[in-house]
Amino acid sequence: MKNKAPGGRQLSEAERRKRKRFLSATLVTCAAIVMIGGAAHVVDIGYTRVFADMPSKASYDVAEMATRIRAAGEDITLHERHEAGKTETYKYTESELIALVGEEQWLDVNQMITIPAGPFLMGSDRIRTSSQNRPQNKITLPTYQIAKYPTTNIQYAEFVSKQGYRPPLDWEGGRVPEGAELYPVTMVSWYDASNYCTWAGKRLPQEAEWEKAARSDDGRRWPWGDLMDTSRLNTYYSIGSATNVTQYPNGASPYGVMDMAGNVFEWLESDFLPYKDSVAGQEIFQGKIQVASTPADRAMKVVDLVGVDAKYKVLRGGSWKSDPFSTTTYHRNYSWPHYASDFFGFRCAADDEVKGKG
Repeated sequence: MKNKAPGGRQLSEAERRKRKRFLSATLVTCAAIVMIGGAAHVVDIGYTRVFADMPSKASYDVAEMATRIRAAGEDITLHERHEAGKTETYKYTESELIALVGEEQWLDVNQMITIPAGPFLMGSDRIRTSSQNRPQNKITLPTYQIAKYPTTNIQYAEFVSKQGYRPPLDWEGGRVPEGAELYPVTMVSWYDASNYCTWAGKRLPQEAEWEKAARSDDGRRWPWGDLMDTSRLNTYYSIGSATNVTQYPNGASPYGVMDMAGNVFEWLESDFLPYKDSVAGQEIFQGKIQVASTPADRAMKVVDLVGVDAKYKVLRGGSWKSDPFSTTTYHRNYSWPHYASDFFGFRCAADDEVKGKG
């Protein structure tokens, strides 16, 4: 029947080939229409996500995006100039620094707090916490001192000015960014942080010292207690940058130590090593670098992670970029000591009561 025309007439071979070509063309056209329609739908969804849904969910005004997102390669260029010593340094006098924040505030940010001797619970036995945070152990520490706040830009400026030290690479003209005098200093490596503390007559905190100062002896999850409270810290892009170290007084630890959750991760003296009785895989603690094995791999930017005989340094406290559970008192982060970031900072500690810069 399919080889006959309407009315029962037998189709010729030429007519059958013509109808077959017409049918094929019709099918191709329909498929193209479906594909074009599907692509248009995808574009429409993408347009809605980019220009409607995403801006409505942003934690900042998208008109400010240019000030928050750097172009690809910009950080690399800044680092190259910094390492080559081509950044400017402005030498502040101490009276200039005090005038920028006021004498009362200057004294406050330089305070050290005494943490009494005794035991505390370090780490966590929570099943859902990262394996490097387990298990929980009872640790006993002697009395020590820790800075009330993370080291601020204004404090670091004194160090830079008096020592002729290079400023953080995000200080234009070698000056503290306007309005950020009491923000934690960032874009500093572990070596920069250690050098500052040595200059101030102190040192970086050991990991156990930092955790006890943050949680006291009752094993709490955050400095203020066991429940997350976003009004007490700067985290998860809620603001989109670091903030004044005095901005969250309700986030204080039981000892009155500030900003130990959120704002910036803090460099510690300690190497990133497993806890006693840890069941975490040893590969987590193994230092690794990226290696391109062949010229072709280098050209294609294909690398392998290769273990090296060097240790990461511990970072604690979470940051303005972190997810909230990275801000718990027991969460451990880590990085290479020569790295710097806009969410890495530090504070100082000391064995005994000392006078000087925090």
